[in-house]
Amino acid sequence: MRAVDSHVHLYPPEAGLDPAGWAAARGEAHWSRLCTRRRPDGSPVQTFPNVDQLLREMDAAGIATALLLGWYWENHATCVEQNRFYARCLQAHPDRLAAFATLHPAAGAAALAEVDRAREAGFLGLGELSPHSQQVPLDHPVWQAVLAKAGELGLPVNLHVTDPQSRPYPGQVGTPLGDFLRMARDHPHTVFILAHWGGGLAFDPASAVLGNVWFDTAASPLLYGPEAWTRALAAVSADRLLFGSDHPLRLYPRLAAGAGLAEFAAEARRSLPAGAQGPVFATNAVRLLGL
Repeated sequence: MRAVDSHVHLYPPEAGLDPAGWAAARGEAHWSRLCTRRRPDGSPVQTFPNVDQLLREMDAAGIATALLLGWYWENHATCVEQNRFYARCLQAHPDRLAAFATLHPAAGAAALAEVDRAREAGFLGLGELSPHSQQVPLDHPVWQAVLAKAGELGLPVNLHVTDPQSRPYPGQVGTPLGDFLRMARDHPHTVFILAHWGGGLAFDPASAVLGNVWFDTAASPLLYGPEAWTRALAAVSADRLLFGSDHPLRLYPRLAAGAGLAEFAAEARRSLPAGAQGPVFATNAVRLLGL
């Protein structure tokens, strides 16, 4: 089974050298607040691996392919910078990496042009996007045009979703769950991947009727217990789930100094019935993304 991690973040090397300074120079205060903070014990919430380190961690976890997701940046220029960096990563490691592009709807025509440019560069979708974090109304004409264009081009859209019942954390932005149901219904030809178990929507049997919605499992150990796998299988089935880690977020801060990708992959394999492992780890991603 060629396992896929469908939710990975990676940043340009200079960001890893000085994350806070890199963010400040680009006016990305929200990303800095989320990604450079430390836990009460002083440990960082995430690591900043380079490409080679990511590949080694993938090997240790039995992951053949990582899907690099963008970020919901505050500025169009940062979106472009990350997309160009990902394009170089794809050229260097076409056998191990795939990517989604990011954009900011407030950039207008430039945001739509970024969709075309990313598709030409071999990107497979859009995300991780968050109109709520970027303070973009859902009825914004460019946002609506982006979702429609993604459907026309066959580009899945990964959206950040926060569980309204989750424990608050610095930088948290509310994402009303009804907004995602509305987007899916308004754009039936667009494939949506709702991150973080869809903020709990993956545990609701009513979500199974949305034929254009899938869920990834990003950051699960920080949000839910291992029972999340059983809950989702019962509600929406294995055919709607994509294994995703949210690497390089540290998923087990009390147990491991690294990101915990290998530990999370092992948890998933222990928790999933044998018949569900293929769809969740591989075939769903292959079918949706054409890997």
